[in-house]
Amino acid sequence: MAIPEEVINEIKYRNDIETVISQYSVLKRRGKNLVGLCPFHSEKTPSFTVYPENGSFYCFGCGVGGDVITFTGLIENLDYVESIKLLAERSNIQLPQDGYDNSFQKVKNTVYDINRETARFFHNYLMSDEGKWALEYYQKRGLSLKTIKHFGLGAAPDSWDALINHLKSKGFTISDMVTANVVGVSQRGSYYDRFRKRAMFPIINIRGNIVGFSGRAMPGDDKQGGKYVNTADTPVYKKSENLFGINYAKNFCSEQMILVEGNMDVISLHQAGFENVVAPLGTAFTTEQANLIARYTKEIVLMLDADAAGQKAIRRAEEILRNTGLTVRVVSIPNGKDPDEYIKTQGPERFKALLEGAVSNMEYKLLMAAQGLDLTNDDGRLKYLNISAEIIAATDDVMERDIYIGRLCDKYGVSRTAFTAKVDEFRKKNIRAVKKAEINDVIHPKFSKDDVNPERRNSVKGTAAEETVISILWQHPDFYGEIKETLTPDKMVTSLNRRIYEIMCEALSESRALDISLFAQKLLPAEVGHLVILQNADKGGNVPKTVLKDCVKVILEEKERLNTQNSAEASVEDWAAQLQSIIDKKK
Repeated sequence: MAIPEEVINEIKYRNDIETVISQYSVLKRRGKNLVGLCPFHSEKTPSFTVYPENGSFYCFGCGVGGDVITFTGLIENLDYVESIKLLAERSNIQLPQDGYDNSFQKVKNTVYDINRETARFFHNYLMSDEGKWALEYYQKRGLSLKTIKHFGLGAAPDSWDALINHLKSKGFTISDMVTANVVGVSQRGSYYDRFRKRAMFPIINIRGNIVGFSGRAMPGDDKQGGKYVNTADTPVYKKSENLFGINYAKNFCSEQMILVEGNMDVISLHQAGFENVVAPLGTAFTTEQANLIARYTKEIVLMLDADAAGQKAIRRAEEILRNTGLTVRVVSIPNGKDPDEYIKTQGPERFKALLEGAVSNMEYKLLMAAQGLDLTNDDGRLKYLNISAEIIAATDDVMERDIYIGRLCDKYGVSRTAFTAKVDEFRKKNIRAVKKAEINDVIHPKFSKDDVNPERRNSVKGTAAEETVISILWQHPDFYGEIKETLTPDKMVTSLNRRIYEIMCEALSESRALDISLFAQKLLPAEVGHLVILQNADKGGNVPKTVLKDCVKVILEEKERLNTQNSAEASVEDWAAQLQSIIDKKK
């Protein structure tokens, strides 16, 4: 789609980058810029920077960067044109329609169509005489027909090709079915239905599209290869970025959302009137899922299983959620029951009381710390107080530390001075560990310029000069006329900077303003990040024109040096060919 530059500028104007990014990360002002925790990777120290003056962002931790369109594409898993469409839709801007090659979008639309038809096939089979075995399973689990229909539940027949034949009759190709991951390919190259003799749960995203399926084997059926079979990643689905039930929960969670472990927990609680419930999809809780929840609510209640795996999941979820700005509370279900079992045996009122009794994350950690310890003797209490001091030391909230120090001192008759000193001891230890990690990151950075531009090692001086030229031209585009004849793109030392410079030359030759959107479709996300750093650097200082001319000279010298070096290393045949080329040019 050839979208006019003025339309893109209007889209960016109406979708202020600070406002858009603030929906996904809590930003704090630092001088003229904004900083926050990166929504694309887990971190404790903010390394994500937004530059409101030119509408760009960059993460010094993972290296991604760009403009509001690039950000939207990364956070919503969209390509550049789809991101433009989404932002245009949000700001009521009509886009021009022409011959844009939307082949990837067509693939996605086909997958959506296959998923929708597959869900209809599974549901119809469930409601048929042949699917009674699955309907009985749902009903034994306490689900009403209304709930079954509301969630679009279904069943996969015990067949290797029933779905294949059905989708063929609807005009879909085997290739499309494989892309949608509803059909698999054997080692011998034959095709088969991926889901067989399973209760089927459609996975629906926040826009109401069916993006995948979760299939549960029948109890006692050991021949089906695992309790659950889930859709693998496809053009429309990534399990780490979706949550089961989010399509309903997003409408009922302005104050609070509940995170449970399984699909059936979500459905049972929803049936009982608790509609603000979601669950991960066959994977550990992820940063992407946490950010998705943070878009819709202020508080999250963790209600995961009470077994060892559930406790581990709570600790991991708490660590991830710490970076979202959400209030985190935890519910411990009595007798190790899961939410589905508890609400069926105890009823909605008892469950509501349980939910209202959700404790803060700190309280939950302190409760768990007491497990396995005998608090009736001095040895057990001393061990517990040491563990508790370490837990309290982990929070940066002074008020929270003070409250829990007071509670424990009162409860166990401990000197407040002594216990506070123990907490401070752990805090100093934590601070030293953080500083050590920060120093280590400087010495061994997780992301370096060499990762983006590996050719830097061939000419550190030449690459630095290239970056300075790009930075100065971004700040002073009127200088381009003074170097365009001398420094053509083919003179650049590294291929990355050459590609960037080519785009700049094309735009400046046409008197167009330099903007990240010119580069976003032609560069990788990390390469766009590299460009954002150059865009926001003041490499020219007080004499940018002089610096520019000096850098051009360095680049030309380095290019000549590298060409000479390559010639010296070339074979006799290559050298002869180069010599002949020079002779031909002089004729």
